[in-house]
Amino acid sequence: MGRGADSGSAVRIAGTAIGLLAAAVGAVAAVTTVVMARRVVTPSTTRTEDVRILSVDLPRGEIVLAASAETRMAGRYGLWFERDSGHARLGEIVDETDRVVRRRLDGVDFGRLDRAGRGRLSGWYHLGPWELGHEYENVLVETPLGPAPAWFVPAPAPSTQWVVQVHGRGAKRQEGLRAVDPARDAGWNTLVVSYRNDGEAPESADRRYGLGGTEWADVVAAVRYAEQHGAERIVLMGWSMGGSIVLQAVLRSAAVRERLVGVILDSPAIDWVDILRFQGTLQKLPPGYGDIVVRLLGGPWSGGLTGLAAPISVEELDPVARADELDVPILLMHSQDDGYVPIDGSRRLAAARPDLIEFEVFEGARHTKLWNHDPARWTRLVRGWLERSDADVRRLAEEAEIAG
Repeated sequence: MGRGADSGSAVRIAGTAIGLLAAAVGAVAAVTTVVMARRVVTPSTTRTEDVRILSVDLPRGEIVLAASAETRMAGRYGLWFERDSGHARLGEIVDETDRVVRRRLDGVDFGRLDRAGRGRLSGWYHLGPWELGHEYENVLVETPLGPAPAWFVPAPAPSTQWVVQVHGRGAKRQEGLRAVDPARDAGWNTLVVSYRNDGEAPESADRRYGLGGTEWADVVAAVRYAEQHGAERIVLMGWSMGGSIVLQAVLRSAAVRERLVGVILDSPAIDWVDILRFQGTLQKLPPGYGDIVVRLLGGPWSGGLTGLAAPISVEELDPVARADELDVPILLMHSQDDGYVPIDGSRRLAAARPDLIEFEVFEGARHTKLWNHDPARWTRLVRGWLERSDADVRRLAEEAEIAG
């Protein structure tokens, strides 16, 4: 009885909200806006397979793909196919024309690639920490919603320095595995975490993304876990929406800042207003739709349309507006050719705090695929930045000891 009443109430609220929205922007625009808003905050159960597989030569170890900005990228990538039931690994380009790209096929992990007609490229070249050749542990982080799985990969020698890895929207823990080796080489442990609604950690009541505005609490829990297991110096690393989550944790939690010594951001979601405008243009929507989506997400009646338990004030998620509150060094990496999250937000954040932020711009890499595109440079940047952080702390400790 109660559930039916709640359902009926939600339908009435949604109907009223759509009516109000339609009156403001027009019926077709209202429906389009609602669809876009729901897509932004709803975790995907299926991913678009936008890569056409033209032929596979298993004996030769080669695959031919239809040419696109994605398939022309240099580097190594994962290839998911058959609705993510199959996975292969792609190597460098062998040759290409205007229409096709021939790449090295490094291997097929599972699935029948020879029968697949479509797939999608992924920056996760590694499927799990067991592939890196290091010791690791499966651990659980107690979040406000319950235990969330994580991987702990220790440094070669005992260390009190921890990097906490936070993946992006629609991704999973595997996204952060690319940073394990440079972190270990610099003497840092790595904790690769999951968070609410990512398909591994517990779900929230509404099963919706908060774009960083809710997930940050799970990062606080990860920091607490690290501290309880000996961490004295912590770096948070965020990928894509994970960057937004990390920055919200830093700005909202004094507990996080106690042992925080730095932040690393790869292709971060800095300015959600800008991102939603950009996504609107990608979907060939008229100018202004992104701004309407922003208003919808923050509206008091947004829940009936998007399923959100509470409105999202996108403007309040802007770290540039609070850049003066940042007080630790930041390594910020983004590609001019990201294709999903525009680099403009990263540029504004870097310009707001040039005293703290080392801003590294890549060219030719797509979203969160900087390591794949230029692994030598990316690895050198991450390892070098962590090594300098370690050296700075040792120098300060030595100076304090001499002064004492």
